[in-house]
Amino acid sequence: MRIGVPKEIKDQEYRVGMTPGIVSLLSHDGAEVVVETGAGAALGFTDADYQAAGAVILPDADAVFAAAQMIVKVKEPQPIEIARLTPNHLLFTYLHLAADRAQAEGLMQSGCAAIAYETVTDGNGRLPLLAPMSQVAGRMAVDVGANALLRHNGGRGLLLGGVPGVAPAKVVILGGGVSGINAAQMALGHHADVTLFDISLERLAQIDAQFGGHIKTLYSEPASIAAAVAEADLVIGCVLLPGAAAPKLVKRADLARMKPGAVLVDVAIDQGGCFETSHPTTHTQPTFVVDGIVHYCVANMPGAAPLTSTAALTAATAPYIRALALKGLDRAMADDLGLAAGLNVRAGRITNQAVARALNL
Repeated sequence: MRIGVPKEIKDQEYRVGMTPGIVSLLSHDGAEVVVETGAGAALGFTDADYQAAGAVILPDADAVFAAAQMIVKVKEPQPIEIARLTPNHLLFTYLHLAADRAQAEGLMQSGCAAIAYETVTDGNGRLPLLAPMSQVAGRMAVDVGANALLRHNGGRGLLLGGVPGVAPAKVVILGGGVSGINAAQMALGHHADVTLFDISLERLAQIDAQFGGHIKTLYSEPASIAAAVAEADLVIGCVLLPGAAAPKLVKRADLARMKPGAVLVDVAIDQGGCFETSHPTTHTQPTFVVDGIVHYCVANMPGAAPLTSTAALTAATAPYIRALALKGLDRAMADDLGLAAGLNVRAGRITNQAVARALNL
């Protein structure tokens, strides 16, 4: 199977779908890899690096899509990329279709098969291809939230960890999954006052034990969330329902009870966001203000740390890329039902139940 790696074109997206090291693995397997010129330049991966690993460099994305059977990316295809897809293509990337009907319809019309990183599962029901970026986004969420709290960025003018004699900021984290845990670790490292919500009492018990009781854990229900948000300086939304749209846990009315200049960071924005007032932003313009509350809703947060993110992501995707390249789609899915769970679109139909329900398709 010939595999194509185009350059990412989303706003300030510097990650790349495959490193030269992964290309080398695939070349050793006998797979052919074509890479768009400059695809890894922002990370210091030159065309010569890819050629040395066995790839063929092509001049533009049109040539890559025309030459390849499998397209390996990082972010969801943009409209110009969807227009290049055909029924002969297998697309392997993050999709987040539940919050993006236009993309879903475009992929259906293309006739391609599309596997979403975020719905591939392992033998324990975990999400191995979402986890690396959830780790990065969770850790980044505290840093960007702390920065947004500074006065010159529109925030309350508050230092996250306080200083001796001054109370630290109150951080509320919604969701105890991978991104929530990583956000809690970073917030605690800043000496913030941390409260974490989740809907699983078993998970809350695990988190309490993990942090030695140094963060507060609360069962997620509307009244408790609203009360905590009203007292919070920074709220980080890390809710995840695999494949489905994120629930809106903070309503517009809740903002009126919050402290002016408080900050909301919506890590769940790829799945539509867990704050009612959220809408996707970019690294170029990351924040906006609603009712005096600063919102940070960048839909490709890990793209700001592309070296770390690409290394973490490609280490996770490589075994799946190799399986697809060597076996083909049907055999690879038959051998790995977790990979089959990642299939979102095929032959003009939505094939993931959560996505279908979210989009009423």
